[in-house]
Amino acid sequence: MGKATREAYGEALRELGRENKNIVVLDADLSKSTKTNVFAKDFPERFFNAGIAEQNLMGTAAGLAAAGKIPFVSTFAMFACGRAYEQVRNSISYPKLNVKIAATHAGLTVGEDGATHQAIEDVALMRAIPNMTVIVPADALETRYAVAWAAQYHGPVYLRLGRMAVPDVFGDGYEFKHGKAVELANGADVTLIANGVMVAPARRAADELIAAGFSARVLNMHTVKPVDKEAVIRAAQDTGAIVTCEEHSIIGGLGSAVAEVLVENHPVPMERVGVLDVFGESGTPDALLAKYNLTVADIVRAAKRVISRKE
Repeated sequence: MGKATREAYGEALRELGRENKNIVVLDADLSKSTKTNVFAKDFPERFFNAGIAEQNLMGTAAGLAAAGKIPFVSTFAMFACGRAYEQVRNSISYPKLNVKIAATHAGLTVGEDGATHQAIEDVALMRAIPNMTVIVPADALETRYAVAWAAQYHGPVYLRLGRMAVPDVFGDGYEFKHGKAVELANGADVTLIANGVMVAPARRAADELIAAGFSARVLNMHTVKPVDKEAVIRAAQDTGAIVTCEEHSIIGGLGSAVAEVLVENHPVPMERVGVLDVFGESGTPDALLAKYNLTVADIVRAAKRVISRKE
């Protein structure tokens, strides 16, 4: 097991802080949990705790961006996207200000905090806002690269980060390319398109499909907006069947983004592995992933269903 993407985020912030004095970090009284305390320890003069006032947090970040700073803003995903939605939309994205919203504790794997803290619609909210880029890293290394990319990109970015430790997916030589999917395995029968914590299970599902006599292409779609249309269309043409895998509602997230590309360009049978139109509940991350059908076995079953539909 590797480390949580939120931990990698804190480490990346510290490194960027050493390189660029224009980077400032803001938090809503959750710096220990979001790991922005790592930056605060080394650069206290560039760290601002807005308290439990998320709307003010976003407004302050907008002001700092307008003054030439590069603000990284962190709180839990539920509060960043829910409580402060209007400020993100009108104060940050509408004027296309250079604010990076790095929200942690997204998805069901928040665990015992329960439905009120499990943001399973945050990607849908953020990708619907004009000018907003949406990135969902799969592991610690990809998070570090995504944070570094966001720091040099001019415009609003939403980075979706998690609470629990996740397996390492990438090693030395990995190159993050914004808006470009990463092919982790090639196959001819079906394509599994995943992001975030679902990338590692998708890879394991591909191995199980091989054992069952099928071959699966695996794509890590770290950028949900703009989604890699070329990779989706090519996968549809080559394999004729698609399964999306996300720790998010099947409404408005990765599955929707992929379906939009397919229906407009190359329709093929498709299945979506994700949270159905329901809220989560309190429980351990593994128990929740199992209950809400986000396991390796669920991906394998979806792949077999979609292959049978193709035939």
